[in-house]
Amino acid sequence: MHYTGPVYRHPLEANTPILEITYGCSWNKCAFCNMYKDVKFGVSPREHIEEDLQELSRIYPHNLRKITVANGDPFALSNRRLLEISDLIREYFPKMSVISCQASIRNIMRKSQEELDQLYEAMYDDIYIGLESGCDDVLKLLNKGYGEKEAYETLEKLKNSKMRYISLLMGGAGGRKYRKEHVMDTARILSAYPPKMISIITTGIASGTELAKMRDSGEFQQLTEREIIEDEMALIENLDVPGNVYFYGHHQNNVARVSGHLKEKEKLIKGFQDKLAYLEANNPEILDIGLTREYV
Repeated sequence: MHYTGPVYRHPLEANTPILEITYGCSWNKCAFCNMYKDVKFGVSPREHIEEDLQELSRIYPHNLRKITVANGDPFALSNRRLLEISDLIREYFPKMSVISCQASIRNIMRKSQEELDQLYEAMYDDIYIGLESGCDDVLKLLNKGYGEKEAYETLEKLKNSKMRYISLLMGGAGGRKYRKEHVMDTARILSAYPPKMISIITTGIASGTELAKMRDSGEFQQLTEREIIEDEMALIENLDVPGNVYFYGHHQNNVARVSGHLKEKEKLIKGFQDKLAYLEANNPEILDIGLTREYV
């Protein structure tokens, strides 16, 4: 297999094979991220993709129905290139029905409605979007490369294409300054455009990132673990989404790990309350500090 840098994989996709079609990140400027700091963005040559598919076809059954294409943002590629890759995948896995990938609002918004419709017909679906927040001020703080308006417009196009998305959120990303806005504006955009799944990770402030510099200068005031747990409960309480939307909170960054379908909001909130009670009884000192995390 050809491999040129770290690959994003959601825990729930642990058994899905990965095909690298780009490497690095086409933006690579988010204030919190150093994942691709030393990897220049590039496109995998067709011959490398085909060699990797040949290897995957020796490992996975030919009736394989789902694959993930990587790395940081495959939707930076042209539609022509993405459609060629879809055709190539089907040559080796003719039963393929879902090509999943990570994508940014920034690159999806550059595609027309017709192009997104074409990609959906070519099996691109279950798109992992690092939404992080629905708050315009937080998106600017994190240097995401787009604002709240662009996020709404892009999710509208995605909805029209029938392409499903998984929303990746950052708990505590607003810091103390934008704490309430981060929770309420994120609940608002998710309620307007419900994802297939909401996946939340407590914000990590890795050394050397712009976010670390902002924390050290006092520009960004990190929330305590208690406040982040309280905000997760507030987010769930304010969501108005279909009950089959799954809330995934079991990332290793999270002190309180709770997951479940949002048709059981009370059960999810009770899960967080139980975690808080357990920590109060067994490890209270952790709740009123902001932990250091060296990964996003």
